[in-house]
Amino acid sequence: MTVSVHVSQAAQATVEQLVPGLVDDLVASRVTAADNDLWGPDASAEASVRLGWVDAVSNSRPLVAEIVSLRDDLRARGIDRIVLAGMGGSSLAPEVIANTAGVPLTILDSTAPAQVLRGIDEGLARTALVVSSKSGSTIETDSQRRAFEAAFSDLGIDPAERIVVVTDPGSPLEESAREAGYRVFTADPNVGGRYSALTAFGLVPAGLAGADIAELLDEAEASMLQFAVDSTENPALRLAAAIVGTEPRRDKLALISDGTHIEGLPDWIEQLIAESTGKAGTGILPVVLLPVSPEVESAPADLQIVRLVDDADEFHLRHHGEILVSGTLGAQFLLWEYATAIAGRLLGINPFDQPDVEAAKTAARGLLDARPEATTAAFVESGIEVRASDPALLRSGTLAGVLDALWERLGTDGYVAIHAYVDRNDMPQLSGLREMVAADSGRPTTFGWGPRFLHSTGQYHKGGPAQGVFLQITERTDVDLEIPGRPFTFGQLIEAQAAGDAAVLSGLGRPVVTLTITDAVDDVLALFEAAQ
Repeated sequence: MTVSVHVSQAAQATVEQLVPGLVDDLVASRVTAADNDLWGPDASAEASVRLGWVDAVSNSRPLVAEIVSLRDDLRARGIDRIVLAGMGGSSLAPEVIANTAGVPLTILDSTAPAQVLRGIDEGLARTALVVSSKSGSTIETDSQRRAFEAAFSDLGIDPAERIVVVTDPGSPLEESAREAGYRVFTADPNVGGRYSALTAFGLVPAGLAGADIAELLDEAEASMLQFAVDSTENPALRLAAAIVGTEPRRDKLALISDGTHIEGLPDWIEQLIAESTGKAGTGILPVVLLPVSPEVESAPADLQIVRLVDDADEFHLRHHGEILVSGTLGAQFLLWEYATAIAGRLLGINPFDQPDVEAAKTAARGLLDARPEATTAAFVESGIEVRASDPALLRSGTLAGVLDALWERLGTDGYVAIHAYVDRNDMPQLSGLREMVAADSGRPTTFGWGPRFLHSTGQYHKGGPAQGVFLQITERTDVDLEIPGRPFTFGQLIEAQAAGDAAVLSGLGRPVVTLTITDAVDDVLALFEAAQ
């Protein structure tokens, strides 16, 4: 057994109730056979071009030798630092693979100017850039590529010697990249970004960084029969039923790494599940937690805990009611892809589209074109500028009071989403705010670095249940960086992305508080104090 799903209590009852029906309907074998009718007539057309991931292992085998050959060539030329420009699944899967393998891979999935500058400045002479985008139209990735091209040229380096492109065949990016002389890897176009872990999007950057991608594919291949067979012991069927079918419904899914060798898998699972299921007013909200998070110490009734472990037998006696998942990384990628697709069938939604993602992008583009004057802060406390979508949230005139007012908007099934549009290398401690807000609000709390989260949980925030309240954190900084060929800078871009997302959320009736930090050290401390 390369992967195991252990259930107990309510999750076990749900598995016993739902899995036999999935077996009778031949769901596992039909997913493996790429049966696009599994999700109903409305989803059939989309599913027909989104099920290539079931064949990713065999389709990706020929890439391994090419990737290893390129890695050896780069290293022979003294190029041993790999930077990845990609968003969503294009960056999260390689990040997990590289971290688990213990190899260095610099992930650039931000438009914060200082973060982009750091990606460029830290060893550019020995750097190769991997640009990953299905179409190449992703504004963050396109902007990062432009900045690196200019930086390489300024250093007297031909960008064609240092830039590697991963994209869909026939995409505008493939055409422009080949014209520029860049090395191009194409992936199966019938695989959506969030299901692309075992395609070129996951393998190229991680492999160039030094991960053993052949072993990763071996791990996945060894698990395939488990997921394809129509059996009540199929771990993917069991996991899908356990995460969506409990009565009463638990629509918040806590993801905890606890004693596992796999590094960062919850962040990848988060984008896969949130973007796949958060639509049509329903969905599953993934909440990435620590083993000691407040939601674990006192679990809300609508929260199901999933604990990622290396040995389920070691944990199950101490964690009744939780779902325990163990397995190799390659097997886990396939497990969660199968389970998420099957969960979509159980929820009655299309797990392959993302109908609400474009709204924030459109709003950001509009703000970049119009470039309106920034709104005046309602008040400033300890250097933190405070704004809110609803003036009623500001009545207290204090930062702590505003946060309390935001928590008061939470229903019994609500959640808090923290969105930090800052240089996370400069303010890594900000992620600790999640623990304090969860304790203070008493509800499940998510944390996302902006604009990265827009390509994952952003879909759920807008298309899922209207349960969330939103805390935006932005920064005011003198650091900025031009984007060659664009009439806006990285600083203006990230500001527009934050404002655009807030506008869309507010337009949907979701309350938003925006806090702008002007001093990274003092203001973060003041924010922590207010959230206690």
